[in-house]
Amino acid sequence: MKNLITFIALLLLATACAPAAVKQPDTADIYLQKGEEAFEKGRYNEAITNWEKIRDSYYSPEMNALAEMKIADAYYQGERYIEAAAAFEDFLRQHPSHTRTSDILYKLGMSYYHQLLSPDRDQTSTRNALTAFNDLLARFPDHPQNAEVKESIHTCLDQLAESEIMVGSFYLRTKKYEAAITRLQDVLEKHPSYSKRDLAYFNLGQAYLAISEKRRAAEAFNVLYHDFPDSEYIDKAQKLVEKSF
Repeated sequence: MKNLITFIALLLLATACAPAAVKQPDTADIYLQKGEEAFEKGRYNEAITNWEKIRDSYYSPEMNALAEMKIADAYYQGERYIEAAAAFEDFLRQHPSHTRTSDILYKLGMSYYHQLLSPDRDQTSTRNALTAFNDLLARFPDHPQNAEVKESIHTCLDQLAESEIMVGSFYLRTKKYEAAITRLQDVLEKHPSYSKRDLAYFNLGQAYLAISEKRRAAEAFNVLYHDFPDSEYIDKAQKLVEKSF
């Protein structure tokens, strides 16, 4: 009995002193699968965490590129557009000839497009979206989303024109007429499809009148009358003409 007790004690001691089994880290394939499962369930942060483990461990160039692309996609699907844009930009810098470049350019443009601010605020995202969309159209004219992209480009251009019109209108109100004329002429030259060109011509006519350039004011108002006969600014322009000429 004494020997049995001694044997059990030694067995317990040996078990206690045995090194604990070390859990091996998951392989890249397992992290990839875990990320896919989380992504499919809409758990984008969890998916990103798994794919970051692949990227940060550098299993292979191919696996890293796949992880980087999936991380960017997860940011995009999770509507984290600032992070998505940065991730897509970084991916294109590192993999300029990747087979999915066209799709990445599209999502890059849309990531910026979703960050568009009102015309009276900073238009950096608008310009970045335009750059990505124009690059997509130039390099991949048959991309399936190009019809949508062209509509988005039109929206971006209209937004930039609206922003410039607001600046021009501000200069007009603050009696900085030369600056107003420069802005308004720039809009008319660079944005032929702008949806409020009648306002641009009306403000341009006002600015020319303010510096006694009646001939040029008349030219601006004549374009307004001829090209935009239903404009809400026709009557206002007529009253200015009657008063000033």
